[in-house]
Amino acid sequence: MQASTRKTLVFVFVFSLTALAQFAVLLATPVRPLVDGFSGDLAAVSAWLIHSGGGHCLRHAAVLSNPARNFAMEVRDGCNGINVVVLLWSAILAYPASIKWRLLGVTTGLAAIQLLNLFRLISLFYLGQYNYSLFEFAHEYLWELLIIIDGIVVFNLWIRQASKRSVRAR
Repeated sequence: MQASTRKTLVFVFVFSLTALAQFAVLLATPVRPLVDGFSGDLAAVSAWLIHSGGGHCLRHAAVLSNPARNFAMEVRDGCNGINVVVLLWSAILAYPASIKWRLLGVTTGLAAIQLLNLFRLISLFYLGQYNYSLFEFAHEYLWELLIIIDGIVVFNLWIRQASKRSVRAR
């Protein structure tokens, strides 16, 4: 077996195991309140940003609403960006790099995905108030794709930097 094929198989194996382990942890009963709390925190930050921009938004737990427009949306699993973070972290942890570089990758990756996710939540909040069919399209298709692309771009940028550091270290 060629070395590149072996490296690819190791990457796929470690990626798969890491992703499965992280998703299993996220589904574990003791962790569920933390995940729900994170969704509520994203809703709180979104509401604060909406207020800071002069918008009207009420928040209750993970629900953002504008009663004047008869609209509400809930930040749930899948809307909180955690699934894409898990996939990005799995890819970073499976890639051969130093522990320090992996830690940098998981922290900056989390920040990159969640910053875009905040923009996503705010845009969906406004879309839902003014055009519900556009909201549904953006929620189900457009933003799902953009968040995944964000994870891919972050991983690609991280790999390039990790490879440069690896070459310099040799």
